[in-house]
Parts: sequence; structure tokens; C-alpha cells
Amino acid sequence: MQTKDKLSAAWSSSKNVDQNQKLASYTQFTTRYDSETGSIWCWMQPEPRPCINTTLIDELSQLQQQLIDTYKSPHKDAIWSFQHLILASKTPGIYNLGGDLELFMECIVNKHEEQLRQYAHKCINLAYRNITNLDLSISMIALVQGQALGGGFETALSCDTIIAERSSQMGFPEIMFNMFPGMGAYHLLARKIGSSNAERIILSGETYSAGQLYEMGIIDILAEDGKGVQVTEDYMKSHNQSHNTIRNIKKIRQVIHPITRQSLYDVVDLWVTAAMNMTRKDLSKMQRLLHLQKDFKDSKTIRKDDNILIPRRGEWRKIKEVKFPLTTHLGDNVLHNRRKNDSRRRA
Repeated sequence: MQTKDKLSAAWSSSKNVDQNQKLASYTQFTTRYDSETGSIWCWMQPEPRPCINTTLIDELSQLQQQLIDTYKSPHKDAIWSFQHLILASKTPGIYNLGGDLELFMECIVNKHEEQLRQYAHKCINLAYRNITNLDLSISMIALVQGQALGGGFETALSCDTIIAERSSQMGFPEIMFNMFPGMGAYHLLARKIGSSNAERIILSGETYSAGQLYEMGIIDILAEDGKGVQVTEDYMKSHNQSHNTIRNIKKIRQVIHPITRQSLYDVVDLWVTAAMNMTRKDLSKMQRLLHLQKDFKDSKTIRKDDNILIPRRGEWRKIKEVKFPLTTHLGDNVLHNRRKNDSRRRA
């Protein structure tokens, strides 16, 4: 496969491409072009946390626009084809852990509703372009290797095809802090498995294995661990000869089960209103997830200072060890674990 430098060189070598259309130097992901499959790989690696931060959103939107600008007006001297865009992750054991909880809490506590709405609408615009294949004759593929939670799961769902390695886990933990996923989850799940099943998954708050989601019809291809890239390449090679048929099947899907940008906006506006009405108790639960989002190192173990925190069965619900006293984001002092009953534990 070609490296990012070669991709940039290939992009730049098209004589009629404007300078502002050349690939930029991104900070939250890297790109790679594979001429054999006609694909662009986008390897996400958001910092400082593997979540959907505003910089990642802006840079992915910029990449989308560059691809649209270039391929909407194909040039006769273009030297490379483009049929697939793959969203993958460079963070070991993690696809993406969802929305920027730190930003959410800051906006909610300080009543910055419009700032939160702007973030949410940016997410919708990004997802809608994925859903509509950037309005190009391409396919969108998500390669999931590890945890995909909340908005990370929604990102994968916004693609035409989800390929996941067997040990991967996905879910929507938002109900744990009295919220719901608002960036397209309901639309995208309902289109795949129906409204009642979509609601069951969203309301469960559970983390599902890749095998479970494959059986439900949410994941399209199940790969063995470590084989995700090879399986994705094989998939693209086997489907390139049928690219015209597959492209039109996707258009039919949008006709039969349409997802409009306005309907996504309508849901995300409900999400913003619900977020601004969260209670102190809800926010304290969100803070617990934020701590885990900050300190997630891989899909099995979380390290925090000298403690090792292990989520139960891939969930974020329980923290094995926390140091007291601690101060919450609301300034409250918690002197001890009020849920811990020492006498009952000794019995």
C-alpha cells in the first residue's frame, strides 16, 4: 500500500487540482492510499483521548470536502482511482469511545447550549456525508478492531459496511447517565434491524460482542482477531467487479429507508435539550465514564495512577478501586464510598 506521502504525491500530481485541494497534514488521523483496491484508508488516532473531539470532526470534514471537490469534477489526467473509503483506528484495542464527555459536561454545567448544539450539528453533518457516500460513487467501510462505544459505534453504523474483528465490542452506554445516543444511532439501527430492536439495544446500555452483533445483522463481516485489514482488502477486491450493482443497491436502500439530514437534526435537537436538563446525579455518572474515557488503555484494562481498573465484561459501569476523599466536577467532597458496606463484605 502507498503511504500518506505517496498519497499526497499522487493527489498533487493531478495537474488540474487546485493547491487548496491537496491533502492537508492532519493531526487526529493519517491517510493511506491503496491503488490495487482503489481505496483510501483513514486511520483515526484522536488525542488526547480516543473520542470524537472537535478537531477530529473538523479534520474528517475537511478530508470529506477535499475528496468531494476532487472527484465531483474528475480530471482526464487523474492518475489514481477511488472506490472505497475505510474508517479504521490506530489506537490499539479501541475504535472510538464516543462523544467528548469533557466538552459535554462543560457545556451542561455552564449552560452553553448553543456550543453543545454546534458540536452536535457538526457530528450530524459528518455522519450524513458518510450515510450518503459523500454523494460520490464510492462505498464507506468501517473496520472495527476493539471498543466502539456511543458516538464511535454511530460512526461505524454510518458506513455501508461494518467489518469487525471477533474480540471487538460495541454498545451505547448513554442510558447509564440518563441520556440516549443522538447522532444517528436510532436511524441507522432501525434501518438495519427495525425500530423495536434498535430501541432494545439503545435502552439496554449493554456492550455487545462482535459475534452477537453479527448474528443480529448489524455487523456485515466478522473477521478473526488480527485479520481485519486482510479481510477488508479481500472484501474490496471481491466487490470491485460488482461495484456498479452495489452502488445502486445502496441508492435503493436510501429510497426505501430514507435518512434525511433534517430528521437527524430533529433528533439531535432533542438530544441537546435532554442534555441541558440532566441532573447533578446524572452528571456525576457521566463524570465516572469520563474518567474511564481518559484512562482507557486497551479493551480489557484501565490504568489510573497505581490502581488497575477492570471493567466487568467490557462495560464501563463499575470501578474496582477509587481513592477517597475525592472532589466531583460540581465541587462536592466525597469522603468515602457510600455504596460500600464493609460489614456485609466481611460476613
